[in-house]
Amino acid sequence: MIPLYDTGSFYDEMIDPMGGIRHSYRALMEYLSSISSKQLQDRHHFVEKSLLSLGITFNVYSDDEGTERIFPLDIIPRIIGALEWAEIERGLKQRITALNLFLDDVYHNQNILNDKVIPKEIVLSSKGYLEPCQGIHPPENIWCHITGTDLIRDRDGKYYVLEDNLRCPSGVAYMLENREIMKRAFSTFMGKQNIRPVSDYPNHLHKLMHYVAANDKVTAAVLTPGMYNSAYFEHSLLARQMGVELVQSSDLVVKDGVVQMRTTKGLKKVDVLYRRIDDVFLDPKVFNADSLLGVPGLFDVYRNGKIGLVNAPGTGVADDKVVYSFVPDMIRYYLKQEPILPNIETYLCSNNSQCRYVLEHLDELVVKCANEAGGYGMLIGPHSTQDERDDFKQRILANPRNYIAQPTITFSRAPSLVDDHLEGRHIDLRPYILYGKNIEVIPGGLTRVALKKGSLVVNSSQGGGSKDTWVLGA
Repeated sequence: MIPLYDTGSFYDEMIDPMGGIRHSYRALMEYLSSISSKQLQDRHHFVEKSLLSLGITFNVYSDDEGTERIFPLDIIPRIIGALEWAEIERGLKQRITALNLFLDDVYHNQNILNDKVIPKEIVLSSKGYLEPCQGIHPPENIWCHITGTDLIRDRDGKYYVLEDNLRCPSGVAYMLENREIMKRAFSTFMGKQNIRPVSDYPNHLHKLMHYVAANDKVTAAVLTPGMYNSAYFEHSLLARQMGVELVQSSDLVVKDGVVQMRTTKGLKKVDVLYRRIDDVFLDPKVFNADSLLGVPGLFDVYRNGKIGLVNAPGTGVADDKVVYSFVPDMIRYYLKQEPILPNIETYLCSNNSQCRYVLEHLDELVVKCANEAGGYGMLIGPHSTQDERDDFKQRILANPRNYIAQPTITFSRAPSLVDDHLEGRHIDLRPYILYGKNIEVIPGGLTRVALKKGSLVVNSSQGGGSKDTWVLGA
């Protein structure tokens, strides 16, 4: 039997409080105990070589030593039982339904603001709130077609929503490739397990794009900023697996009131774009005039209903970490339900009394900038220096609307392979939700793992890696 590790005071995904193996992990542990340490290491090396040969990388813009790195895959999977997943799925569908109703409301009647459920100034001052989107009606009134919602599990064993990602959520390519690599590394064992598949994600996405275009004969494409983008590997993989073109702004032109794609046979009308470009770079005529990534005139074509965009422009207002704090209120307001997946307790620095509390307890709290991602713009109070806390105090005082604070949550831990043994490492989970004719929650998602011992930061740019996420069938 592989020796178990000390779980400390954390919730451990594999080991229960009595030191036993949780039901969902028992088959895996029996299998790992039946193979030698060398066999396990051989599989680990196979995984590393596979990552290298497939070019599964990400870019780090601030890295002076080079921009491209391999995204590590820990070969010990994260396993979620069927009943547990069913609750997560219900909670995600509820949350996405409410968020979509919120987006449609704030760009039209603004009932939730007029009823003072959310302060109007909070929403209208958000960098993600785009005035040109007022009055727009996306097909079927669906704004957030693709969402990556980050979940964590605290010491109490409950799942909490850490944040919502509705503009251009990334990471799904790692979910897909992790599964393919693991199937080759553990083919015999996985073939005997009832693990729900994730490989049909591109098919779901392709159907969604056709639904958005409301046309059976659809020309679809993935719009990428280009090969130097951190998620370019993902853009190219999804385009290839869906059998659609991967295009950049230079491949597109607005002509005769529609978006057309340059081909070897001339121009061809495009019906729907899966855009992997942030809202404000989509059209230099409407948003950022300096943008070289977007297509001049694209927004007018979209406004006139002549092209579908996935996700719809304007969804960034729901990515705002200040707006995040009001999602439970959105669920109660629009759905008349209590949230299934709770938020983490959040302090708004725009609120005077809450701001005072935050400033007095910076050494205990996690402070986040409203519109940053990738682990940047964040202070982890218990691990910070006095200079860092003084710096954040000045930032908060200069722009209180732009900051929130939360208690330091100790993410759950899961077993990871370290040399020839297992150690607990902190993890989170990003499931992917597709909203087309129906809401589909892909059974798995990307489990990110903080590979540095003791670290709580799972972001790839900050030393994190990933795990294959196995959702067990009933």
